[in-house]
Amino acid sequence: MTAHRSNLPPTRPSTRIEKLETFLIERWCLLRIHCEDGTVGTGEAGVHGWPRPTAAMIDAMKSYLVGRDPSTIEHHAQALQRHSHFMGALVGGAISAIDIALWDIKAKRYGVPIYELMGGKTRDRVRCYMHAKGDTLDELVADAVAKKRQGFTAIRFSPFAPDYHLRKSFEEWVSEAERRVGAVHEALQGDADICIELHRQMNPAESIALGQRLQKFHPYFYEDPMLPDSPAMMGDVQARSGLPVATGERFSSIFQFQELLANNGCAYVRPDVCLCMGLTGSKKVAAMAEAHHVKVIPHNPLSPISTAACVQLDACIPNFALQEYTGESDPPKRDMVVQPLVLREGYLEVPDAPGLGIELNDTALARLSLREVVTEPPIGRDGSVQDW
Repeated sequence: MTAHRSNLPPTRPSTRIEKLETFLIERWCLLRIHCEDGTVGTGEAGVHGWPRPTAAMIDAMKSYLVGRDPSTIEHHAQALQRHSHFMGALVGGAISAIDIALWDIKAKRYGVPIYELMGGKTRDRVRCYMHAKGDTLDELVADAVAKKRQGFTAIRFSPFAPDYHLRKSFEEWVSEAERRVGAVHEALQGDADICIELHRQMNPAESIALGQRLQKFHPYFYEDPMLPDSPAMMGDVQARSGLPVATGERFSSIFQFQELLANNGCAYVRPDVCLCMGLTGSKKVAAMAEAHHVKVIPHNPLSPISTAACVQLDACIPNFALQEYTGESDPPKRDMVVQPLVLREGYLEVPDAPGLGIELNDTALARLSLREVVTEPPIGRDGSVQDW
């Protein structure tokens, strides 16, 4: 253990929250919380399809936060969530950004990483999975092999071509999915786990039927095989498909995870630290999952801030399984932080720096802007809206 992490002082000189500052970049909503003593905490909100209203929600919460002690993190989360009749993703995303930033502030003021204040390290590095993509079968296989050569030992992909919703029959649809999974499985030659992402594009009967056909490829997980609106039905899908389900990325409450676990609805929970009440809420989810012998695969489609927060969670829980990683070597992600986390052979190293272990790059932030998202869901052959 390094010297700066020993003998934590029992108290710190008091400070107050001075201001909140949001940044709308690409499709993400980032947050900075400034304190009177100069400490700055960074967070991110996870409703990445709606960054503007999420920023507006954070702005509405300023009147409560400014002037308050940043150290009482749980109290602030309870006050912001329970002061109104209404909850949901925008509220959860805003509180998550605030929660992460407050943990960043608290850990920086003690000069330690966040994980030291949440139970200490359980591991030194974090195993990641990487996405493989390809419109055609050959493109998908080539990308999966490329990711394996980069050192990743777990690779996630969709078994569906982009025009899946235009297939003429169920048999055509699932046969094509089976071919794509089989081809990737053969190409990886057992050197990397395959992770199947259905993205809620099937109903329960369809996902059960497909899962039974994919059992022979031994996928590590079967993600979001249906919409996450019925924990009991998700449990039925897992039992009858014979595959380990991973789900929970849309949940903004620990109570949704409790229902899922009570119905044996998954083998892996997928809390999003930028949506499910931040690091505080995600640590609670991990504890509930541990009691059900379920492991944790944090959701992470966002910026390097989200990645850094996920790694702090991964570092301090005993039931961590995999970390979603979407790559931070290309712009704009590469430029958003002063020094990115270290990735070696498919693992992110757990940092020793105080707080989140990263800092925003102000120069890059000044030239980055919001990329407006146009909501265009896929439309089926019959003209109906499909899930994406």
